[in-house]
This record gives sequence, C-alpha cells and structure tokens, in this order.
Amino acid sequence: MARIGYARVSTLDQDLDGQVSRLTVEGCTLIRSEKVSGGSREGRTELATVIEFLRAGDELVVARLDRLGRDTRDVLNIIYEVEQRGAFVTVLDPHVSTQGPMGHVMLTVLGMVAQMERRFIRERQREGIMRAKASGVYAGGKRRLDRDRIRTMHADGVGPAAIARTLGCSRMQVYRVLRET
Repeated sequence: MARIGYARVSTLDQDLDGQVSRLTVEGCTLIRSEKVSGGSREGRTELATVIEFLRAGDELVVARLDRLGRDTRDVLNIIYEVEQRGAFVTVLDPHVSTQGPMGHVMLTVLGMVAQMERRFIRERQREGIMRAKASGVYAGGKRRLDRDRIRTMHADGVGPAAIARTLGCSRMQVYRVLRET
C-alpha cells in the first residue's frame, strides 16, 4: 500500500510548497503536482498519471478537496476511477476518506461546496472586472506568452508544434497568437 500525494494550484504564480510539505509530513511516498485550473480535468496530466499509477490498496492523498477538483461531477468521477483501481481517496482538511462508509457522503457534500465556491469566485471576478472597466482602469489579464518571440520563430520557419514545445504552451495558443497578426 502506497500513499500517493497530489498537489495543485490554479495559476503559474501560485506556490505549491505548502501542499507538498503537508503531503510529505503525512507520509506520502510519491507526490505529483501541477499548476493548472481545477475547473475541469482538461490538461491535468499529473492527475491522470497518478490515477493510472494507483494499485489496489493505494491511497490518493490531497490537502483539500478543491485541489482534486472544483466541479462535483469531476470530483466524483475521479473518486470512482480511483476506486475502480482498488484504491481510495483521503482529504486532509477536513480529514475525510472514502475508505469509511460516510466518506462518500462527506466528499459529495464537500464537492458541492467547492463547486459553489468556484461559481462565487467567478461571479466576484466578473463584477470586479465590470467595475474596473466602468472606471477605466481595467487593462486585462497579464500576458503569459512572448508574442513577438512566437511571431519571430514562425517567420524563421519554426512550426507551431515546435514553438509550443519550446515555450511550454499548447499549439492552440500559438495559433491564436499567429491569428492576431
């Protein structure tokens, strides 16, 4: 039986250290982490790797349920996939495990709360953006890709897939930048 930790933050500028430290203290022998939104399973390759790695009797450990996902259906699907492999999920804060009979009920309720919280965050964000636009101070989000470098590489004959690999982004992002011109 292995304790395998999974840590996630939503953006590149957030820090994983607190979650990783907590998972280490809890005795996780392997910890995978990623910086990607928990709004869906899309792009969460480390989570997919962890689930694929799980064997019967293993335990998937997360610091909080919202690190596993922000959508109730996704969280329940993840738990189902983990259990299909004969493993179980443990959330550290609050301490809940699918190993016990009440664990599923608690995780379902916590998943619903995480989903509701995500909706509130998006709603507050939209309201803040609308207020900032109305007062003329909204400048948009921070650009994460060097658009000039993408255009230069493309002009030098480098293909979108190679540009994406070099810059650590998706091909779709490269195509969007190239369409801007």
